[in-house]
Amino acid sequence: MGCFQSTVNAPPRNRFKRTTTNPSRSSPNLGIQLFSEFSLTEMKAATDNFSSELIVSEGGMKAPNFVYKGRLQNRRWIAVKKFSKMAWPDAKQFAEEARGVGKLRHKRLANLIGYCCEGDERLLVAEYMPNDTLAKHLFHWENQTLEWAMRLRVALYISEALDYCSTEGRSMYHDLNAYRVLFDENGDPRLSCFGLMKNSRDGKSYSTNLAYTPPEYLKNGRVTPESVVFSFGTVLLDLLSGKHIPPTHALDMIRGKNILILMDSHLEGNFSTEEATVVFDLASKCLQYEPRDRPNIKDIFTSLSLMQNKSDVPSYAMLGIPKYEEPPSTPQHKLSPMGDACSRMDLTAIHQMLVMTHYKYDEGTNELSFQEWTQQMRDMLEARKRGDLAFRDKDFKTAIDCYSQFLDVGSMVSPTVHARRSLCYLMCDQADAALRDAMQAQIIYPDWSTAFYMQAVALSKLDMHKDAADMLNEAELLEEKRHNGK
Repeated sequence: MGCFQSTVNAPPRNRFKRTTTNPSRSSPNLGIQLFSEFSLTEMKAATDNFSSELIVSEGGMKAPNFVYKGRLQNRRWIAVKKFSKMAWPDAKQFAEEARGVGKLRHKRLANLIGYCCEGDERLLVAEYMPNDTLAKHLFHWENQTLEWAMRLRVALYISEALDYCSTEGRSMYHDLNAYRVLFDENGDPRLSCFGLMKNSRDGKSYSTNLAYTPPEYLKNGRVTPESVVFSFGTVLLDLLSGKHIPPTHALDMIRGKNILILMDSHLEGNFSTEEATVVFDLASKCLQYEPRDRPNIKDIFTSLSLMQNKSDVPSYAMLGIPKYEEPPSTPQHKLSPMGDACSRMDLTAIHQMLVMTHYKYDEGTNELSFQEWTQQMRDMLEARKRGDLAFRDKDFKTAIDCYSQFLDVGSMVSPTVHARRSLCYLMCDQADAALRDAMQAQIIYPDWSTAFYMQAVALSKLDMHKDAADMLNEAELLEEKRHNGK
């Protein structure tokens, strides 16, 4: 799912909150729909004042960092990565990097949902993945090893995540290895968002043994998209062998056609030799010494997608974990008409309500100079008017074009236009773009329940039903708060 550039040039009066979100895709235990700047107080409360008992991983030598398991006030689990100030002395640079990563949303990522940059603290906040790392399931398993079909699924999902990041302009991933692959509540593999940022502003991008480091990084200390492909090749070797074998050693075995010797003995022969050969070939290409000789991640993803089997078997079953049962998320109070329409995915009813609402919630969101009024307003409002007519007449493609003309000028912000364009995108089966617009509406007007409702519908369209239910509840709580006059 794509990220977007905000058309908001200046905060509207009294409607901007601390939340500085951007948008796109994916999900798990957290409502990934928000990207927020958290306070240090919130982070201390979530992690029991950074209790050592809640540390789930630690690393880094030059700039040590720790990852804590935490729980927000809304009961959602999070992972908090804690850096030292020395790692990121420039708070502004840290915040900018975090916001950039926070724009990404994908169901194959453990998404970044916020950060904290208060005083000396530098914290990243991500969705929490409860079912351990690929390293644990491959190298330190207790009850059962990963079956072959699950290993192929891991390779596919991680290549899909990397392909998405590359498409969104974030092709650099630092220190990709089996510890960066996490398993969510459904047993699906996800790529950690933490690898999309370095461990420090000027720190090393690779913390693993030099034997697993891309050759070009050893030469110049820089990460390139080809370096990421090399690291993905080492992950493929891990999946094949069940061991962390240095690439040069593994390549010698591949060249010697000792594929069966390299295969994980714990699979006990339960794999396709033909598929294993293809994966070995991919790994060999990824691990080429010259970066230009390596395949791009999109081609890797395409190759892996042709080998998937047991697609009807859920990941939790292959992983040997219980099926995740979502807690009841139905609001305790009666749904509003908009909430009812969104819960039923009734786009026609939503359209009717957005038409009837008109622009009542846009008041006070714009302050334009006289010069801006005289030079820009006529064309902008004409574009919006054409969009409104097309929206009313259900000509959604034309409405998208007209509303985009209005928004692209950037002199005015309108949560209503973003909400309407979001519905237009939904009508045109573009749920990714719909989610972006709904989130932008929330940025402009954080307390507007319609922005949350539209996110719920878009998330449902993206098959992120738990997040959609969470968002629906958030919207209902906002409506209840407004009705109570709080």
